[in-house]
Amino acid sequence: MMGTVELAHIGLVCRSMAETESFYSRHFGFTRARVIDRGEQGLIIFLKNPGGLYLELFPAAAAAPVTADTGDGPDWPGFKHIAFAVKSIDEILARMGDEAVITQGPMDLSAMVAGWHTVWLRDPDGRILEISEGYADETAS
Repeated sequence: MMGTVELAHIGLVCRSMAETESFYSRHFGFTRARVIDRGEQGLIIFLKNPGGLYLELFPAAAAAPVTADTGDGPDWPGFKHIAFAVKSIDEILARMGDEAVITQGPMDLSAMVAGWHTVWLRDPDGRILEISEGYADETAS
């Protein structure tokens, strides 16, 4: 029998680790949890948000081989987007100001889940983030 499995962290390769750290700290409540110095390979920075989610930041060693994603993320195998649940999309977008580079939405997804609203935007490295409010799990009938 398998024990409990928890998501440990999401690793992100960054053009500017300082810019990425600042973005996630200011807009999503992440704080530094640990810094590992790998010498010539550069730092690894672990960030943690109040919900216990960790991001592991790595320095980029090369330019991205493809253009930045659009919409709600790519349609090929891989990660589509990283999603954050918030109390108010409008509040977070207002707080983010010009840093909220919207790629799709805001959208009302109430036809799928009552009260669900979402918007997709880019982080400083072009990754797609989903910011949503009102999602709820299905209840058993």
